[in-house]
Amino acid sequence: MTLESFRSADHLFVMIDIRPFSSLGHADHGWLNARHHFSFANYHDPSRMGWGRIRVWNDDQIAAKSGFPPHPHRDMEIVTYVRTGAITHQDSMGNKGRTGAGDVQVMSAGSGVVHAEYNLEDEQTTLFQIWIETDRPGAQAGWGAMPFPKDSRQGSFQLLASGDPDDGVLTINADARVLGASVAAGGSIEIEVAPERHLYLVPSGRIHVNGVEAGPRDGVAITGEERLKIEAQDEAELVLVDAR
Repeated sequence: MTLESFRSADHLFVMIDIRPFSSLGHADHGWLNARHHFSFANYHDPSRMGWGRIRVWNDDQIAAKSGFPPHPHRDMEIVTYVRTGAITHQDSMGNKGRTGAGDVQVMSAGSGVVHAEYNLEDEQTTLFQIWIETDRPGAQAGWGAMPFPKDSRQGSFQLLASGDPDDGVLTINADARVLGASVAAGGSIEIEVAPERHLYLVPSGRIHVNGVEAGPRDGVAITGEERLKIEAQDEAELVLVDAR
């Protein structure tokens, strides 16, 4: 379902585009069951090459005792939001760490890094893997992780990562923000946004965004809005990226 309009007063194009979960790219490798919001690997859709500077949003289910073996990246900001279970990271810079449900890790691939992501748990891990185009090509690579208790974001958006090193959260080399929130069934949440930005929202339950309905794990691409009102029909966990 798509809502499109044109504000004649300020000549601002407004769009809330719902990308249903059932329409996403899909790859099932046995150990990895992945849904792709944007073109990725063998999934290619020229109408879904990214949203602003957001290039990848993968919805991954990783089987117990499995994961991504060592592989390289360059010049990309990679954000991992763990939904359930945990992921254990290790890289060529010597970093190693475990990120659990509700928490976030970021990796600035910069001048180049080799990393692996393993589910060492006895249960399936589910996560969002989000790639944002860097504003600093060739920068020194880096990695970091932080805990973000879910009860601290009940009813309001909490900043998880941003391009501002003074924000006190995880830092990425991109003009972007990653936010999370939890909303009770029947509740609502509002946030002011800049109309020129590209926003992408994925909920865990049924919601309305400025009156437009979205289902669990649908993608919601937004631009041209100055304020979002999100009304939850189900208890919902929200992950929102705000980028150029």
